[in-house]
Amino acid sequence: MAKIREKYELMAVYSLKNGEEAAKELVEKFKAMIEKSATLEEVNEWGKRKLAYAIEDETEAFYVLYTFESEPAFPAEVERVLNITDGVLRFLVTVAQTAK
Repeated sequence: MAKIREKYELMAVYSLKNGEEAAKELVEKFKAMIEKSATLEEVNEWGKRKLAYAIEDETEAFYVLYTFESEPAFPAEVERVLNITDGVLRFLVTVAQTAK
């Protein structure tokens, strides 16, 4: 039997090139998108951190971890929007591990 809903985690790394306020606007944009189509459980802002290596000549970025529950098709839509959004350096959507 196929799962109807699954728990996911999205780690997003936002650019600080346009300032921390621009990064926080992206946090809110994706928070609203997730709330519209899924059940948002948590938004954990890790804040400004040093990158392990430079990405697009940037050495610091704003990290955010979103935890949500949705249907299996929704993470692909989030990834599509993240790919075309300016200010997103890196992201990864994974199925969250459940404790047994």
